[in-house]
This record gives sequence, C-alpha cells and structure tokens, in this order.
Amino acid sequence: MNSSPNSQNYQLLISTCPDLATAQHLAHLLLDKHLAACINILPHIQSIYEWQNEVVTETEVILFIKTHSTHYSAIEQLIIQHHPYEIPELIAIPIQTGLPDYLNWLSQATEVK
Repeated sequence: MNSSPNSQNYQLLISTCPDLATAQHLAHLLLDKHLAACINILPHIQSIYEWQNEVVTETEVILFIKTHSTHYSAIEQLIIQHHPYEIPELIAIPIQTGLPDYLNWLSQATEVK
C-alpha cells in the first residue's frame, strides 16, 4: 500500500448537462487534458429550478468529476468554453478522506504528461 496522500488536495466536482452527448464530450475533454481522473455520468436526472422567474423542470445528465484541487481553474475555464448553458453548474466539494491507493491513483491520473 502506498503512503497516505493528503486528501485535502482532492475535489469532487458536480456539473449538469442538457444531454448525454454533451456530458460525454466534456468528460473526454477533461480526461484528454489529464484534468480529471474519472468522470461518472448519470443520465436522466430530473432537475427542478427557477430560471428567469419561472420554475423549470428538465431532464439532465449529471457529471461527477474526480480531480486534484489544483486543476479547478482549468476545469472551470474548459466548462465555460465548451458547455452550452448560459450559466453552467460547477460545484466543488472537497474530499475529506478516501482510500489512500485510490487517491494516489487520482494523483497519478491527473499529472500533466
């Protein structure tokens, strides 16, 4: 087992997309640039929110992006540039703890090569 990494260096980012094609495109961009180690795509979620003084119900796709916290700014810029929403969702949740081997893999997967 590898030495225990500092879990404070990792984040779970959440972003919603209008469809599966957009979610897959963003996931591949993030992986190709080594900005994320793994992205889970959950299709067919129902989102209910207020937008422009109207309550909207939409079917969306959610991304769970596992990454090193140093990549947040680059991920934010990529999402802004490639996301079709006027204001895309991007929320960062710090990872408090995790399996050390998984976090070590996450570090290795997000190293710029």
